[in-house]
Amino acid sequence: MGTVFSFDVRGGEPAAVRTALEEAVTQLHRVDAVFSTYREESQISRLVRGELTVEECDPEVAEVLALGAEAERVSDGWFSTRYEGRLDPTGIVKGWAAERAALSLTAAGASGVSVNGGGDVQLCGVPGPHRPWRVGVSDPLRPGSLAAVVSAAGVDRLAVATSGTAERGAHIVDPRTGRSAVTDLLAVTVVGPRLTWADAWATAAFAMGSRAGLDWLESLPDVEALLITAGNEVRCTGGLAQRLG
Repeated sequence: MGTVFSFDVRGGEPAAVRTALEEAVTQLHRVDAVFSTYREESQISRLVRGELTVEECDPEVAEVLALGAEAERVSDGWFSTRYEGRLDPTGIVKGWAAERAALSLTAAGASGVSVNGGGDVQLCGVPGPHRPWRVGVSDPLRPGSLAAVVSAAGVDRLAVATSGTAERGAHIVDPRTGRSAVTDLLAVTVVGPRLTWADAWATAAFAMGSRAGLDWLESLPDVEALLITAGNEVRCTGGLAQRLG
């Protein structure tokens, strides 16, 4: 998926958790092989060329395409699984894969799990007694500094996803034009229960721009967000303060 995944796993029976971790890593490599748009023999590449139907692909392909369609519907088209007219679900695969890996480790008995996929994080459980997971949000205007710290206190699952230009440049596409999104934003961080959606919503909101993006994010249930503009303005949803600490 063109990025690094890292795991922080706490508690559980060591052998069972180790086996689950090995299986999670294997599944991430499998997801990359199935969904890569750069590998000519991946199922997605073959699907685009018409060599396979969705029904002939692994069941996960239909699942991810359905998630992408739902993200496009909820965002009124600001999130898309198409690039330059071709099917490209990579915008939703990473969050979905990281979330799935975290849940598999929790199911294996781990009491605390953090899966980080390229800076987007799915948290489950707790890292220790009376200690919540905490995630730092990078400041795009001050490299090495944090704009905020998100806490998972009081919830069993929390995801934190950021879309922006600080790390990878202008890589987010405006689905209406097919070109790089031109907005007043440098970064959008979305906080919610599921990384699948947090990642997609951050991408869509970035393409919208700060005003429309903030209004839309405010309308979504169980979602909070932090938006940083090129003018060094910080805007956030009304309930974000409850998730900081």
